[in-house]
Amino acid sequence: MRRLDKRFESTIGALGARWGIASETSFRNALAGILTESFGVEVLNLTLYDHEGEVFGRPDQVELDLIIKNGLTIACEIKSSIDKAGMYIFDRKVNFYARHHQRQIERKIVISPMVDDRARPVAEALGIEIYSYADAVEGL
Repeated sequence: MRRLDKRFESTIGALGARWGIASETSFRNALAGILTESFGVEVLNLTLYDHEGEVFGRPDQVELDLIIKNGLTIACEIKSSIDKAGMYIFDRKVNFYARHHQRQIERKIVISPMVDDRARPVAEALGIEIYSYADAVEGL
């Protein structure tokens, strides 16, 4: 019974992870399409390489979404869920990009239906705006 329970949990977890990735990509594509086609905004999904390990503590790829209009640059993170560590990582990604490309980031935005409560004060301290399902429900 325990083996079946673990297998069931593992299968559900894998399905949830795939759903999260697919949802993030779908939302990212829709947002880019709407902003580009209807508002003339440039939307970039960048994949940079951090040779020095500034972001993750070791050399690795760094992915970042940018929205650019008339020189205004907004960094955006679209996640199916985000916790406290995720907020810190997003901030490091933004700082990495700004430093290496000598570009000021005017706004940092996280879009996620599930934001850990402990991540909210971190976001506030780092100047990260959050758009979340929980915020919409609270406003009803």
